[in-house]
Amino acid sequence: MIGQLIFIIILVAAIYLFSKNVAKIRRNILLGKDTDRSDQPAKRWRIMAKVALGQTKMVKRPVAAVMHFFIYVGFVIINLEVMEIMIDGIFGSHRVFSKPLGSLYGLLIGSFEILAVLVLTSCVVFLIRRNIIHLKRFSGVEMTEWPKSDANYILCIEILLMSAFLTMNAADYKLQALHFGEYIKAGNFPVSSLIAPLLPGSAHALVITERVCWWFHICGILAFLNYLPYSKHFHILLAFPNVYYSNLNLKGKFTNMPSVTNEVKAMLDPSFTPPAPADGEVSRFGAKDVTDLTWKNLMEAYTCTECGRCTSVCPANITGKLLSPRKIMMDTRDRITEVGKNIDLNGKDHDDGKTLLDTYITREEIWACTTCNACVEACPVNINPLEIITELRRYAVMEEAQSPASLNNMFGNMENNGAPWKYSQADRFNWAENK
Repeated sequence: MIGQLIFIIILVAAIYLFSKNVAKIRRNILLGKDTDRSDQPAKRWRIMAKVALGQTKMVKRPVAAVMHFFIYVGFVIINLEVMEIMIDGIFGSHRVFSKPLGSLYGLLIGSFEILAVLVLTSCVVFLIRRNIIHLKRFSGVEMTEWPKSDANYILCIEILLMSAFLTMNAADYKLQALHFGEYIKAGNFPVSSLIAPLLPGSAHALVITERVCWWFHICGILAFLNYLPYSKHFHILLAFPNVYYSNLNLKGKFTNMPSVTNEVKAMLDPSFTPPAPADGEVSRFGAKDVTDLTWKNLMEAYTCTECGRCTSVCPANITGKLLSPRKIMMDTRDRITEVGKNIDLNGKDHDDGKTLLDTYITREEIWACTTCNACVEACPVNINPLEIITELRRYAVMEEAQSPASLNNMFGNMENNGAPWKYSQADRFNWAENK
């Protein structure tokens, strides 16, 4: 009973803390402007099944795709084993699913063990790729000590959890062979049976080994659960909704700003009165800070797993420009997290004097973008850094009238000549003469 009470207390505390942190992230996301992503639900479900569940955009890098697939499937399926552990912890039972599942239980445990080995192997490969091979896309100015450590922490935690799971099963396997206590014959152990000879022979030592690994495994999973909101690996939970709410417009299609549309209508029709903003605030062109972005932009910031695929295909970054689409998303996440902390400490109206533009993202970065959509196409979970970049540009041009000299020349030519080039409208078709 003491063990059950301790487990229930740990479980309730873990769920409470996780729910509290998730609520804060949800609050932060909803600080963004509203946008309607509820259209075409059938198409959205198909895209989510294809991209998030099927991971079709991962296969462009086959090695990473295979390794990630093992971890992904292992994470989903081994949760069935975690469910059994939780029930055993609450009710003091042991392998509670063994009787109702019968022979199927042995097949499940065997498949869990094989998956555990595949997960463990994949994590080792990923550690080697990051820390020994040093793949280029895992580096960059934005990849400071914390992002690098975060990735390594997760991989090491996965290795420890899988090792504890296999060791627990190995001790259980030997105890079953000894017909000791409650360790009834249940399950097949194709992997842990190979580890079993390395464990002590006495039943007492085996029980201690099994119990220590049991507690380490389940408490490690609960600790991992509460680490997710502080980690890039929160994409485990947000990838599916983020893909569901993808932008269904053709890539490259820009949205019309209602505030600009109203201004144009007022210019064309003096009797037209632009509607007042619903929230009572003065309408702003573009985005200066994270609260000027949409909630979808902020969800994407929390979904980003910092894989670097976007930056690795960015032509501006490849040619040595300052822009990194991954940094855009990481800066957005850091800024909205900072805004949320300020709300918790000082209230909603607190102004810390910082903004996403200039404080986090420089003007040089946003103007280096060619709007080619390569980053959008490369992202495995349909994150769109370009939307954030264009909103920051809109603010710089339309609110501050600050843009590169080359763009100012183009704007002047558009106004005077009706084209980006410095030719009068009468000369626009001179190129066609004598053709």
